Amino acid sequence: MKRLHIHIHTEDLEKSVRYYSALFGAEPARREADYAKWLLDDPAANIAVSSRGGKPGVDHVGVSIDGGDALSEAASRLRAIEAPLFEEEATTCCYANSDKFWSHDPQGTVWELFHTKSDSDVFGKDRTPEAAREPADKAACCPATA
Repeated sequence: MKRLHIHIHTEDLEKSVRYYSALFGAEPARREADYAKWLLDDPAANIAVSSRGGKPGVDHVGVSIDGGDALSEAASRLRAIEAPLFEEEATTCCYANSDKFWSHDPQGTVWELFHTKSDSDVFGKDRTPEAAREPADKAACCPATA
């Protein structure tokens, strides 16, 4: 299954959790002191909110992909059109261990394509809001240089 992913920064996590729980008619599938995530089937979406800094609002959008082959295929399509693309293998970000690719569209919207392998007990390293708007080789949630 593929799910649309949206990550939103919030100044008040508790209010955001109440709002999105009411909007979706469901409690978060994952809840931490600084993070909440809903894995919805209708609509198929992975919606995350966090209070880990950054300007309030939509941080990035993406697609959660259920397999490494499908992830590689999506990256190949972007490479074919020479889109900016940055690969992160075996990274820990947003309480998950994942392989991922970061890109941005012609308007600068940051896109994350990822395959989550397992949950993590730690958030991982933060990506700065500025890095998200830079070329995709710097737009990583958990850059090796952070």
